[in-house]
Amino acid sequence: MIDLPAQLVPSSSGGPAPSKMNRMKVDEEEYWHSSKCKAFTFEDEDDELFQLKESKRTVNSLRDIVDDDDDLEKFSWSGEPVGSISWSIKETASSSSNTSEGRDFSGQKGSSSYGLFPKQASSYSLSSFFKGRNKHGSFQSLSDALTDTGFKNYAPELRRPKAEYKEYSSDWSPKDTVRRLQRGKICSLERFRSLQDKLLLLDEAVAVHDGNVITAILIFLKRTLKKEILFRELELRQVALRHLIHFLKETGDQKLLLDLLRFLDRTEEVALTQYREHLTIRDADKRREFLKGCIGLSFSLEDAAHVQDHYTLLERQIIIEASDKHLESSGQAEIFRKYPRKASILNMPLVTTLFYSCFYHYTETEGTFSSPTNLKKTFKIPDKQYVLTALAARAKLRAWHDVDALFTTKNWLGYTKKKAPIGFHRVVEILQRNNAPVQVLQEYVRLVEDVETKLNLAMKYKCHDVVIDTHRDLKDRLQLMAYKCKVERGSPAEEKIDSILSNPQIRWKN
Repeated sequence: MIDLPAQLVPSSSGGPAPSKMNRMKVDEEEYWHSSKCKAFTFEDEDDELFQLKESKRTVNSLRDIVDDDDDLEKFSWSGEPVGSISWSIKETASSSSNTSEGRDFSGQKGSSSYGLFPKQASSYSLSSFFKGRNKHGSFQSLSDALTDTGFKNYAPELRRPKAEYKEYSSDWSPKDTVRRLQRGKICSLERFRSLQDKLLLLDEAVAVHDGNVITAILIFLKRTLKKEILFRELELRQVALRHLIHFLKETGDQKLLLDLLRFLDRTEEVALTQYREHLTIRDADKRREFLKGCIGLSFSLEDAAHVQDHYTLLERQIIIEASDKHLESSGQAEIFRKYPRKASILNMPLVTTLFYSCFYHYTETEGTFSSPTNLKKTFKIPDKQYVLTALAARAKLRAWHDVDALFTTKNWLGYTKKKAPIGFHRVVEILQRNNAPVQVLQEYVRLVEDVETKLNLAMKYKCHDVVIDTHRDLKDRLQLMAYKCKVERGSPAEEKIDSILSNPQIRWKN
């Protein structure tokens, strides 16, 4: 039997003991109901916002029991002053070790709910939150202290998720590495060190038919393999070989490209690659010497002829440029005084050189280097190309007599005839672009053989005589009357139409 205290034993006399007991029960209920810590309930007050408010209210209420004396120094369990540098270092170190221990513990006890959330030691004590006051003299709350910049510097850095660390992992197979490169992911190729792994990586890239990935892996192989080994393996992989050749051409790596072509025994490509280097030489004399050295390379017959012509043309241009520069500076030639040169002839194409020669040296004899006929004969320029170029040059100078002589030919009987290998409709267009007068245009519009084309050109460029004569020859009275409405009143063209319409000898078809 349990002995109760004397004050809790009911009096035998039936006095006030029961009322005293009731009063004690009421005091106990008031105590528990007035407690700062509430019991667990299933009400809606258990949400995160309510918990934050309650924790803030609880922390603020603790200031009544905290000593207001700022000079009171606080010590940790190790005897170090709280807030000192040595204390901060020890707290941070213990935080890191506790974090790793908590992570290991959670891995061992995966079934426990507490193992999923390892407890991390704080790098600061609760008392340090109440040590400083704000500018109004009151203590900081817990939330204010957590957001303070001074404490942020000591907070432990959050670790990245494992999925993010996986993105930077280098433990990828060649197939996975190629897939990641296709998606534009960061992926290191340095882990592929053996030749077998590197070639397997290249084969996987070729299999997916992605040129960017193939080029990226070829750059890696070019940097990590000897060129002899690289060339030998690429000779067995023609797709990758073509990608590398194109890449070397684009980047201008001439030395490695020539070594590769020589290894493959592609003599013509070696010659063309060397010939292409002349584009980087600006000085005309040095380029001429370089081209002279290229003549003996292993070109095909057609390419060898082009290289020879290139060298001969540049040699002619150097001679013409020196002579014309002297004539222009001395003022001896009228053509250079009237039409000064706008650019040098050096390193210009053959057609440009021919135009220049037809413009400044059209009347020179065939024996001179600058003569147009000499250029035509030397470089075997076709008649159509020569006529087009000469026509454009002489029409620009408005030398209509030279234009007429360009198309005039004589037969074996001595009769003259106009003939154009490019067609007179093109002659008319070139003359019109150079603002030829109507009289000159009409002469060449009449020479167009197709009637419909002739009428269209005559009406387009207002060659009235050609339009009127063509309708007269076609005996088309209606078209002639319709065209009469398009010409000016009282003009010679209207008078000519009236004269033709009133001629009784013409038998009209309508």
